[in-house]
Amino acid sequence: MTSKALTVPMAVMGTWAWGDSGKAGEGYFGTQLSESGLREVVDKAQANGFTLWDTAAVYGAGRSETVLAQALMGYDRSEYQLSTKFTPQMAGDGGDPVADMLEQSLQRLSTDYVDLYWIHNPADVARWTPSLIPLLKSGKIKHVGVSNHSMEQIAAADRILGEAGFRVEAVQNHYSLLYRSSERAGILEHCRENDVRFFSYMVLEQGALTGKYSPANPLPEGSSRAGVYNGILPQLQALTHRMGTLGEDRGASAADIATAWAIAKGTTPIVGVTKAGHIDGLTRAGGIELADEEIAELEALADAAGVDTRGWWEQEG
Repeated sequence: MTSKALTVPMAVMGTWAWGDSGKAGEGYFGTQLSESGLREVVDKAQANGFTLWDTAAVYGAGRSETVLAQALMGYDRSEYQLSTKFTPQMAGDGGDPVADMLEQSLQRLSTDYVDLYWIHNPADVARWTPSLIPLLKSGKIKHVGVSNHSMEQIAAADRILGEAGFRVEAVQNHYSLLYRSSERAGILEHCRENDVRFFSYMVLEQGALTGKYSPANPLPEGSSRAGVYNGILPQLQALTHRMGTLGEDRGASAADIATAWAIAKGTTPIVGVTKAGHIDGLTRAGGIELADEEIAELEALADAAGVDTRGWWEQEG
């Protein structure tokens, strides 16, 4: 059995963008990240209790894991938790691709275990899930999660692990005001009823729900997110305006409201952090209590926007 239940902070620090090349203009967000800047992010996050760091072997082809390990240097391993992922689509052709990919992640992360290991995308649940069991038994991974899986796939993975006395303890899916498929599919309810932690990623839709962007002020040209979101910014204005006014009443931003909504729905948001100031927003979001009617109003405005932000890597439904 897993040694103890998974405990996580109110929000998780996402490091997907940390895997960019570091060259100006080549970042996911059209930004350039520096070692000193990321160290500042780590120090502020750790000081504020945000001690779970989420990465993946495929983020920047391993660069995100390497950069994260450098930024955490000097902290005792017991002071932070690491979450990384096995991506079936990138599996090697050795005898045990899951163990191989984990070993490479452990080396890049400068550690001998990860607190939370995910099957990143579904491919063949029956094939990949059993490989996690010996890794759980050895202590190289403490807890298991599944990401981008359907309800049926989550249940199948849970059955396989259950036969060995383990279970799926976390689910990580794209979930935001604009994209609530996990709610409609009953996944959120399943997690609530079975004490499974639901990690919501893209809560801010890569900045489109921060209120910073509009048709007059689009996302940075040339960044990958500009191509996805700039075309739908006109439809989002009523929603982001209302988020902004709700935030103003509380000394917070539209982005804080988006995060507070995800927390109010019982999820643990994974928020991409590239600046120390992002931590202040998370602290504010954690202190915001949205009334039921405010949540309903935001969801109605989101539905009225009529946009579909499903990622190319995600399944239908």
